[in-house]
Amino acid sequence: MTTAVFRFAPSPNGALHLGHAYSALLNDEMARFRGGRLLLRIEDTDLTRCKPSFTAGIFRDLAWLGLAWEEPVRIQSEHFGDYDANLLKLWDAEAIYPCFCSRRQAAAEALPQRDPDGQAHYGRRCRALTRQVASSRMAAGEQFGWRLDMVRAGDAAAAAWGDVVIAKKNVGSYYHIAVVTDDALQGVTHVVRGLDMEPATPIHILLQRLLGLPIPAYHHHRLILDADGRKLSKSSNSTALASLRAQGVTAEQIRSQLGFVPAS
Repeated sequence: MTTAVFRFAPSPNGALHLGHAYSALLNDEMARFRGGRLLLRIEDTDLTRCKPSFTAGIFRDLAWLGLAWEEPVRIQSEHFGDYDANLLKLWDAEAIYPCFCSRRQAAAEALPQRDPDGQAHYGRRCRALTRQVASSRMAAGEQFGWRLDMVRAGDAAAAAWGDVVIAKKNVGSYYHIAVVTDDALQGVTHVVRGLDMEPATPIHILLQRLLGLPIPAYHHHRLILDADGRKLSKSSNSTALASLRAQGVTAEQIRSQLGFVPAS
């Protein structure tokens, strides 16, 4: 029987809050229930926003909650080569194409359809570029992002996103390609994450199919909300676990508040 492998994969672009604690604890609980493994992965491809101090804070917060994980921890910024290799495979298969359009250009030629985030679909200008022309522009140092070609992909679920960007090197935005690459390399069998990530799952499943990678079982858990009913987030400065700890709140109180038994 295959061992179940779960992962908690935060981005160190801010401090962890109760929403992160819930997700981490749920992954740990589900891994224990199945007699499986829990991995920790640091998703820090955005080198501008992600900081080593936040990574250190993640380790402290999770240890305080009573969680343990396997070593070594996979640090995404150390593995860009893995992601670029899969991007090249997708380009060779004509499943993606480089897009050189600025945000303003893309907006000016946008299609009427909108993606799950409310953004207009890209108008596909760069899809018409030959590989020779695109390669020349990349070699010249032009900034670009890799877009999925939904016309060739023929995937109805993922098509809701249009020709979505799956990687953009100049800003270190590698989320979609990095996630599926790492889940495959680490043998992840179960992806447990918040409901806010559910709309992106068809993109990940499509990438896994295009690359011939295993498709994990996906579960999207409830979100932890603030007093006004809004999702906790770093961008809204939700109270950090470190701040709660400094106020004298115990890990046992946090676990109880979130519906988990005390750490053994």
